[in-house]
Amino acid sequence: MIGLAAAGIGFAAAQSPAFFRIGTGGTAGTYYPIGGLIANAISGAGDKGVQGLVATAVASNGSVANINAIQGGSMESGFSQSDVAYWAHSGTGLYEGKGKVEDLRLIATLYPETIHLVARKDAGIKSVADLKGKRVSIDEPGSGTIVDARIVLAAYGLSESDIKAEHMKPGPAGERLRDGGLDAYFFVGGYPTGAISELATSAGISLVPITGPEADKMLSEYKFFSKDTVPADTYQGVGETPTISVAAQWVTSAKQSDDLVYNITKVMWNDATRAALDAGHAKGKMITLQNAVTSLGIPLHPGAERFYKEAGVLK
Repeated sequence: MIGLAAAGIGFAAAQSPAFFRIGTGGTAGTYYPIGGLIANAISGAGDKGVQGLVATAVASNGSVANINAIQGGSMESGFSQSDVAYWAHSGTGLYEGKGKVEDLRLIATLYPETIHLVARKDAGIKSVADLKGKRVSIDEPGSGTIVDARIVLAAYGLSESDIKAEHMKPGPAGERLRDGGLDAYFFVGGYPTGAISELATSAGISLVPITGPEADKMLSEYKFFSKDTVPADTYQGVGETPTISVAAQWVTSAKQSDDLVYNITKVMWNDATRAALDAGHAKGKMITLQNAVTSLGIPLHPGAERFYKEAGVLK
């Protein structure tokens, strides 16, 4: 740290880490490569990035693990679904009875993670209400998906006892669907997702719309949801499907210095980072300055907020 202070870098080295870790997800998912692009962009090297900062993307078990690491001080920042970040900050949902992570703050909302309700083509499921009595996987206990699935079911007047609930991860659920042992399953993630694309091609699927007054009520009640649409032919043979999404978000702790987070946010939205995101990953193009301040289920970090006000995207 002394060397950094002596180098006269542009933010208070005494308060700020030289290293800024970004907790991501598994190496096969979307969080990890996006995290790598962002870490590379904000690292101070030559005339780019935040001078004196070394940022790294770290593989992890995803949203909950990242929030726990930020809370415990083993990560400076991380990616999380907007629903999980909201539950952590408010002590609800997955964090019911576990206490609030009150220091959790938002740097930027990144891109939508779409709620897919994947059904067997011949299962006759046209609406969420049609899931009654059907064999449906709502993911494993402890996952963000299971909490979202229960919210969606409740909006359409159903509970877990109204369906034949299975608790499987999306991969095994897709295999069971193909074999005829399952009628539908919930999956939360960016489209197109490889496993569903493969299922659509090999077995044929339908995507069940999550729309209408029930969806509108969810959107007004839960600020971490947004309207979303899966475009036609994203998955073979599946038409345009209205649904809802949560957002992938980059979160940090209120303990991180305002100047540091301001500088990081400023670099995140410069032209060089824009070019790197556009070229580096299919989801990169969806990460925009306009979307950065949407799905605000938790407070913005004051450093990020200052930048967004200067940039004119926040009043």
